[in-house]
Amino acid sequence: MAEAWDDLVLVGRIARTHGHRGAVIVHPDTDFPEERFVAGARLWLLRAGKPVEVTIVDAWFHNGRPIVTIEGVDSMNDAELLRGAEVRVPEATLQPLPEGAFYHFQLTGCEVSTLSGDIVGTVRAVEGEAGNHRLSIAAESGEVLVPLVTAICVSIDVVARRIVIDPPAGLLDVNRRAIQPADR
Repeated sequence: MAEAWDDLVLVGRIARTHGHRGAVIVHPDTDFPEERFVAGARLWLLRAGKPVEVTIVDAWFHNGRPIVTIEGVDSMNDAELLRGAEVRVPEATLQPLPEGAFYHFQLTGCEVSTLSGDIVGTVRAVEGEAGNHRLSIAAESGEVLVPLVTAICVSIDVVARRIVIDPPAGLLDVNRRAIQPADR
């Protein structure tokens, strides 16, 4: 069954080749790389503008990054063609998360408002490392960064696409920066 590319979830990006037998190094964009990048796993790549399902033949980790060989990619030249490619999977294959935990893609596009109902803007990205995530919110006056912590993000409803925040006084003004044209 062919999948629509925009309906698939990003789980990594191919960084570069590894060796001369077609292996590639992946920059994972998942909290579960050891489970996602294993022999037999099925992933999706965009080839010639079309989503193509591929199978991992072999996988191992070096310095925290997966190195994988993909069925049909047998040489360094074949692997070089994959440099920079996004690696995606169907949403249905994602691991269920505990209550109150969310995937980044679920937060992107959510409308953010304050407890008093003032609209702050729309989440354009989730930035930062684990334990230090922040919402990058596109607001009319520019970008606003809001820490993704329960003390501030008091309600997250990914089904309704809505996040309610209770920011400390001055947080929205202090964490505001102009959005560069390339960021829009």
